Parts: sequence; structure tokens; C-alpha cells
Amino acid sequence: MQRQYSGTAGRIENCQVAVYLALATLAGHAAVDVRLYLPRFWAEDSERRERAGVPDMVGFHTKPDLAGQMITAALDAGVAADFATGDEAYGINPDLRTLLEYRGLSYVLAIATTTPVAIGAGKTTAGHAIEQVPKHPWQTRSAGAGARDPRLYDWALVDLISTDHGQRLLLARRNQTTGELAYCLTWTPTPVPLQTLAQVDGTRWRIEECFQGAKELAARAR
Repeated sequence: MQRQYSGTAGRIENCQVAVYLALATLAGHAAVDVRLYLPRFWAEDSERRERAGVPDMVGFHTKPDLAGQMITAALDAGVAADFATGDEAYGINPDLRTLLEYRGLSYVLAIATTTPVAIGAGKTTAGHAIEQVPKHPWQTRSAGAGARDPRLYDWALVDLISTDHGQRLLLARRNQTTGELAYCLTWTPTPVPLQTLAQVDGTRWRIEECFQGAKELAARAR
């Protein structure tokens, strides 16, 4: 435990943080693995470790490291998956993206507007690359079913420079009401339709639904 950002609280709190892996399919979704994040100062403090009973083999790992460990374990156990998706903390990590590509697992990972990308005109940022997209290439697609209607957004794709296998794209999602933009890096061994990428991006919210469902079950059990 330490003062750190909590996604649940939406601010810095004195808390524990864990990384969760969820499996989402058309039939349903569930959390399937979890790793407790051990802050660096805990990992390097032998006295704290001993008092807390932290095993010797547990060291410091970043959150993307923990995500990679769980994904590797799931794939090695025979769990079938077509895509991996996650928020910015994971999308901006090149080591995690390299791991996914090595395992042949396609991904749609959120990134920041300032994340560097390489396009035909040279190196730039995700935000600047999307600013160069003409108005007509934006296409309306659904990110999945909402409470009442499909979650419709405008989407645009930019080809990224790639010197190896697979197709790399910068995917942008635009809110039709506010105009707010969000960005993702995508990689697939072979080209896939825009609708597929949009739907995968929409599955990131399944992890929040897992948390909400767990809270409701815990409340009922009291």
C-alpha cells in the first residue's frame, strides 16, 4: 500500500492497486486472473517485505509487466483469444506490445495523444497524425451495444510505418456529441475490418462491468 493513483477512486489515494485480466466473449465476460502491484519502495525494503510476508521470489514489476505475465499464463494454459485490449498505461508500453506480437495476439490498445507514431510523412504524435486526416475518411461504426442503442462513434484509421510482419494502424475514436478524441494503436497479423477494431475497443469497458458485478455480489452477501 502507498499513496498512488486509483482508477476506482479517480484520484491519488493511500491504497493497494492490482492488475486484472478479463476474458470477454459474445456469451459473457469474467475476470480470470489478478496480480497485486508491489510498489518499488516496498519491493526494495527488506524490512517491510519481511513484516508483510512478501515471498522472496516476488520483485518489482510494472503494471504492463504484470499484464504480460497474466496474458502469457493464459495463452500457455490454452485460453483462446483473438485480441488483447487495455487502457493507456498498457498501450504506451512498447515491451507489452512486442510481447503480444511475438505471441501472435492482435491488439487494440489505448494511447495518449502525445504518443509517438511513425507515418509516411515521418515521426509525429498520435494527435498530430489524426489532425491530418481529411473529413471524409471518418466513418460511423458501433463500439458495441449500449443500454438502449448501439454505441456509435466516428472512427478514422492512419497507416503506420512497419518494417516487419503484420498491419499497424493508428485508430481514432471521436465522440459524435462532444467531438472528444481517443486514440489506439492496433496490430493484426492480417488486415481486419474497421468494425472489428471498433468492437474490440468497445470491449475495454467489460473490465469495469466485472468490477461492478463483483461489488453488487459482495453487497448482497453482507
